Amino acid sequence: MRREFRRALTAAAAGRLVGREEIITLLAALPGEEEEALRRQADAVRAASVGDAVYLRGVIEFSNYCRCRCHYCGLRADNRKLARYRLSPEEILACARQGAELGYGTIVLQSGEDPYYTAEMIASLVKEIKSMGLAVTLCVGERPREDYALWRRAGADRYLLKHETANPELYQQLHPGMGLKRRLECLKWLKELGYQVGSGNIVGLPGQSLADLADDLLLLRELKVEMAGIGPFIPHPETPLGGYPAGDLGLTLRVLAVARLLLPFAHLPATTAVGTLAPDGRQRALQGGANVIMPNLTPPGYRERYQIYPNKICINERPEDCRSCLEAMVTGIGRYLGRGPGHFQGVKQDAPRHGERFGSILNLKGRKEN
Repeated sequence: MRREFRRALTAAAAGRLVGREEIITLLAALPGEEEEALRRQADAVRAASVGDAVYLRGVIEFSNYCRCRCHYCGLRADNRKLARYRLSPEEILACARQGAELGYGTIVLQSGEDPYYTAEMIASLVKEIKSMGLAVTLCVGERPREDYALWRRAGADRYLLKHETANPELYQQLHPGMGLKRRLECLKWLKELGYQVGSGNIVGLPGQSLADLADDLLLLRELKVEMAGIGPFIPHPETPLGGYPAGDLGLTLRVLAVARLLLPFAHLPATTAVGTLAPDGRQRALQGGANVIMPNLTPPGYRERYQIYPNKICINERPEDCRSCLEAMVTGIGRYLGRGPGHFQGVKQDAPRHGERFGSILNLKGRKEN
């Protein structure tokens, strides 16, 4: 095992404030002994910080309409081949009730950026789902601060808004008409409003470097996120990046493991995307730092149309079958299903002050957003 890798791993495992170069060293772990040491250490930190419970968050993908044109996403507005859909409030609430019957403590309402659903419509859904005794996570993109405030007053507990990449130039290339500065401003608002905030990144984007991934992890630490969604890039044929190779599963799992070392108390999902890349992808993620799985509650007739990326697993499974399968997966690796909402249990996270902690990441390499 290389000396510099051993030093970086020891420092991160001890909770010391490791820097960019040390993170790059960890991400460049060599196959075999180094990768296994990183995985074992992340698993040990996970066990000590958040325990052996694996929480199931039931996801309802209620609309595949999106006003954005992100170059990696199959939901992009320019994809004319995608059959679009919107679930009615009644359909959404029926899915949530099914999640409650299956014992899920959290419902995740996720969609493309679809302005058809007004702030008031989403607030009403939040109130109804909260009345079922469930926690609510929202994942509906960039909205005005007043919308976030309304949903928080309605009872929303968490908000997931992935930053995707902390490289401002790469962000702008991948998100026409958008900018990383605006995304960070939204994350600041969510913190200020008292949400448990989730962000995260894509691993393996064309043009991405290990230094970019280190910056992603540093940004997550500076944001003090309560959740971090980390998944591989999977090309969709109807996007500008459709011809590029998928992200590497091994690198994705290393990024996840380092995230656990830097964010010991955060909730880290074993994403569906890692399970799409490899049949045992989610198990490997759970054994390397993850503690959340997000089963799909979207009605089967719609699931195949929520195509952020193609060939997603489990699109034809009934929700009750999916739950049984996941419980077997979790118990098969010596873990158990968590009960209740599974709220963040670490130290209270303060809202970052824009231009201070946020700014330090954006200026790491002297880069400026146009």
